[in-house]
Amino acid sequence: MAWNEPGGNRNDNDPWGTGGGRRGNDQGPPDLDEALKKGLDKLNKMLGGKGGKSGGSGGSTGGSSGGIGAILALAAIVVVGYVVFQSFYTVDEQERAVVLRFGEYDRTESPGLRFKVPLIDDVTKVRVTSVRTAESTGQMLTQDENLVSVDLQVQYRVSDARDYVLNVRDSNQALAFATDSALRHEVGSATLDAVLTEGRVELAVNVEQRLQNFLQDYGTGLQVVRVNVESTQPPEPVQDAFREVQRAREDEQRLKEEAETYRNKVVPEARGQAQRMVEEAAAYKAQVVERADGETARYMDLLTVYEKAPEVTRERMYLQAMENVLANSSKVLVDTKSGDNMMYLPLDRLTRQGSANLAAGRNESAGDAGSLTGQVDIQSLTDQVLRELRNRQSTTTREGR
Repeated sequence: MAWNEPGGNRNDNDPWGTGGGRRGNDQGPPDLDEALKKGLDKLNKMLGGKGGKSGGSGGSTGGSSGGIGAILALAAIVVVGYVVFQSFYTVDEQERAVVLRFGEYDRTESPGLRFKVPLIDDVTKVRVTSVRTAESTGQMLTQDENLVSVDLQVQYRVSDARDYVLNVRDSNQALAFATDSALRHEVGSATLDAVLTEGRVELAVNVEQRLQNFLQDYGTGLQVVRVNVESTQPPEPVQDAFREVQRAREDEQRLKEEAETYRNKVVPEARGQAQRMVEEAAAYKAQVVERADGETARYMDLLTVYEKAPEVTRERMYLQAMENVLANSSKVLVDTKSGDNMMYLPLDRLTRQGSANLAAGRNESAGDAGSLTGQVDIQSLTDQVLRELRNRQSTTTREGR
């Protein structure tokens, strides 16, 4: 049965504690102000104050003072909780914490759970492991007074958290200024051809070194990881002309490579020919020297024989010389003392005729005997002529003596 069932039955199951038959003026839920007042009274008793149930004016004064004390106690609890909450902080593995006490550097905290004094210590966390990127683009003059556009990318990280926080107001702006200064200095010290072609790698290395020196001098706490020269281009109005120049350079390089290839082919051959000529000259030298030595030895032997028999040796030498001379001649003229006529023997024709007959005789089996007979006749005729010449020469030599 419901606790508020109508009728004359009594039901003391009122959840608000009013009783079933005593409904008076308190028939609804309890007042929130009353509940709050009761809670404040209990808190006041816990803190050593008096309750708020005293009679007359004294009771109202005690109640108001108890409420103020409770409020102050609650405020103190809130303040203490806030102070405790603000006294601890966490530093991540990728971070370092710079602690300032009354605005002055105190320490640098490593990763972990750390403590600070609220409202006195100021903590600034800095990521020191991540690599950051900054870009720089601009037009500048080269050493040969030409304009060039350079796109540069700088990768860097924080190396010193204290310097990064305290020494420079804006580290990123300082990095941009230092990058621009280093780039202009290096480009101004190089020619346009070097910046546009093979000098880009060297340009990036030089800019990296100079930029790192600038950052160390400024005390920014930054470390350059790498500098990349992404592109180097001449100004837009003259890019076509520079492309023509670049193609001409490529053609020049191609011709140089072709010439080098031809050189590598010709030079070894020339060296081989030169070496062969040197060796042939050395062989000819050795041959001439050996022949001269042989002629000298032969002459010395002949001299010894000549000293023993001069006349015989002289005649023998004359005949050998005439044989050597006439052996290379195809015509022989014979002078006779009996008349004014001179006998002419065409030995060359006789020799050719004999050779032709010999060749024809090899092809014709029936005419072998006739051909051989003709060859024998010619040979015998030649022998007779030579004997006659020798006899006449001998006679002339004796008469001359």
